[in-house]
Amino acid sequence: MQHLDHDRLVFLALGESEADNGESTHLGTCAHCRVEMTTLRQIAGLGVETQGLADLPDPPEHLWQGILAQVSAAETRPPVTEIRRPPVPEQATGTTAEPTVDTVAEPTIGTVAEPTIGTVAEPTVTRLDSARRSRRGRGWSRWAATAVTAAAAAAVGVVGTVSVLRPDDPAPTPKPVVVASAPLAAYGSTPPAARGDARVLQDGQLHLHVANLPRVPGYYEVWLINPTTMEMFSVGTLGGGQDALLPLPPNVDLKTYSVVDVSAERFDNNTRHSGDSLVRGTLTG
Repeated sequence: MQHLDHDRLVFLALGESEADNGESTHLGTCAHCRVEMTTLRQIAGLGVETQGLADLPDPPEHLWQGILAQVSAAETRPPVTEIRRPPVPEQATGTTAEPTVDTVAEPTIGTVAEPTIGTVAEPTVTRLDSARRSRRGRGWSRWAATAVTAAAAAAVGVVGTVSVLRPDDPAPTPKPVVVASAPLAAYGSTPPAARGDARVLQDGQLHLHVANLPRVPGYYEVWLINPTTMEMFSVGTLGGGQDALLPLPPNVDLKTYSVVDVSAERFDNNTRHSGDSLVRGTLTG
């Protein structure tokens, strides 16, 4: 069974023309052409669905390179060359055949018959004049097929990009920039297992991570201390967890107030430092 031309199926899938009675009958009986038509219609539908999309990132460079390679390959045609046949040996009449110029036929798969001994085998030459005319007539349809292929590849790339950047997907969380940090170690009579880390983030917040702090009847409070004058101010309190994110006062001088202190405080309405420091560390950055 001879299948419908691929370029004709492209036009039918794009809705550029209607199938005639013979083509409709063939599509009704040929599963191969029917599957190809369905695939082409799905590809064309993808292109239509993506026409309303805007403000999308550019497809990756390798996608465009692949499209350009396919278009270039479709436009490439094998060059038509000419050869001259060698002079035919003189016949019995004593005349010599004039050399003729023939066009080389396109290669085909088949069996080459060997010449009979004692005779000169004349090469069989198929001229490409009619093939050239057929290709010129099909130039537009071949271009359309190439364009549909490129559009389909671009549509798949866009749909893939949209699926990666769907609004319901969580955006990647940027890693915070740390401008200063300090390891916190047990201070005074605190058990040596108590420890922690303090990090000052670029957005003006202090991140505290503590571990193995001794139990206290009140709560834990975080301070910044000037080690030269021992002046200090409270940054905030720790909750029941091991981590806390506390806002720092605007324009705080971390070179002056460089000591991070976590103290044990009581619920006594006294806003001053209790004098019971559990862990401390000096900021560097």
